Formats: sequence, C-alpha cells, structure tokens
Amino acid sequence: MGKKKPKIALVLGAGSARGLAHIGVLQVFNENGIFPDIIVGSSMGAMVGGVYACGADLAMLDKMIARMDNRIFFDVRVPRLGFVAGRKISYLLDLLTKKKQFNELDIILQVAATDLLSGQTIVLEEGSIAEAIRASISIPGIFHPVKKEEMILVDGAITDRLPVDIALQHDVDLLIAVDVTFTEGRAVEIRNVLDVIMSSLDLMQKQHFEASAQNTDFLLQPRVGAFASSDFNKSAEIIEMGRVAAREQVNDILAALGEIN
Repeated sequence: MGKKKPKIALVLGAGSARGLAHIGVLQVFNENGIFPDIIVGSSMGAMVGGVYACGADLAMLDKMIARMDNRIFFDVRVPRLGFVAGRKISYLLDLLTKKKQFNELDIILQVAATDLLSGQTIVLEEGSIAEAIRASISIPGIFHPVKKEEMILVDGAITDRLPVDIALQHDVDLLIAVDVTFTEGRAVEIRNVLDVIMSSLDLMQKQHFEASAQNTDFLLQPRVGAFASSDFNKSAEIIEMGRVAAREQVNDILAALGEIN
C-alpha cells in the first residue's frame, strides 16, 4: 500500500501591497508539486488565497497586477464609514473569483474578517467568495465596511493578521504560514493615511503574531519589509521576494512531506 497524500494547510497573512508576495510563494509551491488542501487567509492573504482557490492562473495573475491601474483599489467618496466605497474592487473580485461560491471549490477556503460589533474574528466559509474577500480587506477608515446579517465586517488583520489558530482547527499533516508583516529588515515609513493605519494595526498584532508563529511547521517571511502598504506599483519586486522566500524552504518542505506516511 502506498503512502497517503499528506494534508497541507497554508495560512496567508495580511500585509496590503506586501501581501502580493503570496503570489510568488504559490508559484514556487505549484512548480514543486506542493498543493494545499486548506487555505486560510486574512486581508491581502485572503484575496490572493481566494483567487488561487478559484483556479486563477498564477502567471497570468502576476502579469495582470503588474499592468493594472492601481487606482482600481481606490474609488474615493465623501467619508461616512470609509473613504473608499469599494465598487471597483468588488467588480475586480467578481472577475478574479469568477463569482464562485465557497461550496464550488475543490479545496477548503476560509477567510478571516473582523466584526466591529462583537470585536471577534469571523471565519467566512459560505456564500460569495468575492464578498468574503471584500470584507477581509476592508481597512477601517479607508474602505467602507461590509454589512452581513447582524455583523459589520472589516479587515481580518485587526484581530488575526496571521490566522494560524483557524488552520489548527483542521486535522492536517503540515501547516505552512506566510507572514509579510514582521519580516527581516522591516522599515516603517509613514507617507500617507494608509501607512498610519496599517502601522498601527501591525503594532497591535505583534504579540499575537509571535504566539501564532510558534504553532507552524514552516514559517515563510518574504523580505518585503522595505515596501510600504501602498506600494502596489512595485508588484513585480514584491512577488519575486515571495518566490525567493519559497525557494529557500521548498526542499525542506518537500523532505517533510516525504517523511509523512
């Protein structure tokens, strides 16, 4: 009797533009036959993980982001609950996810968001994937929140920047997490209101991150610390940093998978 296929959970953390490094990580994993059975994502990790789970071509996604007008992320409005209405990003998410529902996926996808009313992390795993991602990337004060049932949902990074705890609820053989926030050589540069908000969220999550990181089998930290939260125009460099980080550990990951009966 042959070995059973190891069950892999992949956790993709928040990080705004730095989260584009997740694309590079997934590219290298695919090239080496590493395919996650479960993806748990927060904020930009939810966006990249969700689009991947919907069957996106990673090479095409790479090229599309490099050529995209980054203003699609920001359709500014007079602020009531947020500066950005989110209509353009919702349209983009519908396109990238092919308007799929969670129950149409071949792998398990879980998206972390934060309910402002309860203050709790909410795991989104039913209904529209695009809507779930839209909630998870809704930076407070920047994006208009998503109202769902009795909840007001905003960025998953507020309560769980690297949602390892959610992945631990599954019976898996290997848990791999990718952090794009607390990376080596991180330099804080405040250039705009987005940087102010994201740096504040980072500080709030440092202790929680350190506890969560200890529960992973492999922790990848692409060296994207020099990039700002708003550096979407540097997508090619950020994605390459993800590829570099994945290449550094891919042989160890393959060896660990080979040892699992």
